[in-house]
Amino acid sequence: MDCEIRPMTAQELPAVAALERACFSHPWSEQSLSASLHNGRSVFLTAHGAGELLGYLGMEYVLGEGSVTNVAVFPPYRRQGVADALLGRLLQTARAMGLQTVTLEVRAGNAAAVALYHKWGFLPVGRRKNYYTAPTEDAILMTVTL
Repeated sequence: MDCEIRPMTAQELPAVAALERACFSHPWSEQSLSASLHNGRSVFLTAHGAGELLGYLGMEYVLGEGSVTNVAVFPPYRRQGVADALLGRLLQTARAMGLQTVTLEVRAGNAAAVALYHKWGFLPVGRRKNYYTAPTEDAILMTVTL
């Protein structure tokens, strides 16, 4: 799918909060998203196509290390390259910022996400037992060295 990736703006917060609610059992609130967006140590990207929000990705960083906080794509647009485009732009941005590593957690049972992260060079470095709830599931900790 052809999509435009751009930095998230405050005007997009309501739509991103709606995306969070559509995708996660414990979604971030609009207030939490706003606080992270404006904390001075984060990168948020949105994907747009056909005039609407398709997905977003957030990363916080400190001391040369990035941590992906969320990757979300509205269900009708999954498996169409939206998350792939977001992740590619994020890693390009992280390199330009001089970050050395980017880390994330992913549900152990989310084979599509694990495969996407492998594609971009993320390697499993640990497991967090029962990290996720609703449903309870382990997290695979993955890191890419830039």
